[in-house]
Amino acid sequence: MLWKNSADTLIRSPKRRGAIVAALLLGVCVNVQAQDGRRPSAFPQRPVRFLIPVPPGGGADMLGRTLGQKLTDQWGQTVVIDNRGGASGTVAVDTTAKAAPDGHTLVMGLIASITIAVSLRKLPYDPVTDLAPVTMLAVAQNILVIHPSLPATSVKELIALLKAKPDQYSYASAGNGTSPHLSAELFKLMTGVRMTHVPYKGAGPALIDLVGGQVGVYFGSLPATMPSVRSGKLRVLAATGLKRSALAPELSTVAEAGVPGFESMQWYGVLAPAKTPPAILEKIRADLVATLQLPDVKERLLSQGFEIVGNSREAFGAYIQSEIAKWAKVIKQANIRAD
Repeated sequence: MLWKNSADTLIRSPKRRGAIVAALLLGVCVNVQAQDGRRPSAFPQRPVRFLIPVPPGGGADMLGRTLGQKLTDQWGQTVVIDNRGGASGTVAVDTTAKAAPDGHTLVMGLIASITIAVSLRKLPYDPVTDLAPVTMLAVAQNILVIHPSLPATSVKELIALLKAKPDQYSYASAGNGTSPHLSAELFKLMTGVRMTHVPYKGAGPALIDLVGGQVGVYFGSLPATMPSVRSGKLRVLAATGLKRSALAPELSTVAEAGVPGFESMQWYGVLAPAKTPPAILEKIRADLVATLQLPDVKERLLSQGFEIVGNSREAFGAYIQSEIAKWAKVIKQANIRAD
């Protein structure tokens, strides 16, 4: 009875009756907006497609799959790994650039498909205006290795040898326009040495011929190349970062060893279609950065030669633009052309 009287009082009061009606109308509006999609909703709403611009296997694929599984568990939506190799990774990037800007399509950006390819060929996308940087995931250093038959035990000795015998030695690469290729060309430009380029279809064939002595010099990824160094099949001279690698801190850098300012890193980052809402980009970034710091993820990535980054969207975007300018200069001066 007491409840009934209180309810009658509420309904009879004009102010309270108006407040109740307004609240009911607001609830109806919110419900309608949520149903017709006009109101922004939580991300993600469906499976997220994560394009990896290389075939299955290898470091980039491992990195993408590791993060994809963790985000699947966190988001409650499947992160579908879509390997799209070919054309130096540009197929995967172009697919992402043309996808709906809602965060449900992402791509792993690599140095070849984002910062090198734009200076080598006409692309169907602009890596700066058609894509939104999310975060740089990690970097991996290359290392300068030579066949043991070359009479050099340091970077300075190698430079002296190459200058004394211009064009008599060759260097291998994983293909035209790849990170190993551009690393060697940067080394040539900064030191004035001359070597003959021998491109291969991938790092595997390049390493095989390097170990066999068919070529003498190679800038290979640290994780893939160090086993041949430890077995005595190759001689390592230096790493290519400005700072020493956490995986092999005993290695001096090329910059330390006599070529100041030399840096050539393989990097891995996540990008989304341009015009993806900033709130969604920031959520993806924050979740990726948190995932990179999980103990099991850190341990796995570090064991594979990755140095974890996880920076801001602004810092990643600025890095991409600086890398485009850097490699455009090398490509022009070395007169490098696409295959």
